Amino acid sequence: LRRGRTGLPMSDLCVAVVIPALNEEHAIGKVIAALPRERIREIIVVDNGSTDGTAAAARAAGATVLHEPRRGYGSACLNGIAHALKSNPDVIAFLDGDMSDDPQELPNILQPIEQGYDLVIGSRMLGEREEGALLPQAMIGNAVACFLIRLFWSVRFTDLGPFRAVRVEALRRMRMSDPTYGWTVEMQVKAAKLGLRCKEVPVRYRKRIGTSKVTGTLAGTIKASVKILFTIFKYLFVKV
Repeated sequence: LRRGRTGLPMSDLCVAVVIPALNEEHAIGKVIAALPRERIREIIVVDNGSTDGTAAAARAAGATVLHEPRRGYGSACLNGIAHALKSNPDVIAFLDGDMSDDPQELPNILQPIEQGYDLVIGSRMLGEREEGALLPQAMIGNAVACFLIRLFWSVRFTDLGPFRAVRVEALRRMRMSDPTYGWTVEMQVKAAKLGLRCKEVPVRYRKRIGTSKVTGTLAGTIKASVKILFTIFKYLFVKV
């Protein structure tokens, strides 16, 4: 991973947090409550078509709630980004709404931004994982995707984890577009192709509250795997 240079002091960083959520009524309030509020300008929960009380729980916890009717992880993130940019933050951070990520580790994700990094990934591979939190199919998929990124663009990642932060100026250059499972890998591939300064930090990973919409089902696992591989090979030929 590329070395950084001095950036904004942490006290000067303005952060927006985007949390895509689908049927996370029992977890979303806990996620919001656990986020350290220093430097956070806004917490944005994007309800991606929940049929439970996710939106109400997020709103009660103090988050801005957006509704994204187009199903897909990427669609929810793109909606959250569009809203976050209206308040002109320096950094946008992302994490899941199921409490598998530890929100209290956000300062660890943000710290390398102070040193000048553009994209910081919370790596579940480098950190502690609760037994059964990361299923074998997810670990295999991560390993294959990260191997291909290193092979094609000589940038080493260990994970496609959802807990991440990116400088807004870098995010604008990425021109993110994937509406579904390819969103996280799209960001990392584009960062590699653009020569952005990337870093991974270890994060704890726990069993989520509820059932995974991706690796919890065979169909979800297959769809995600195909989309991730398609996205990687697509950007071998598509200019960023």
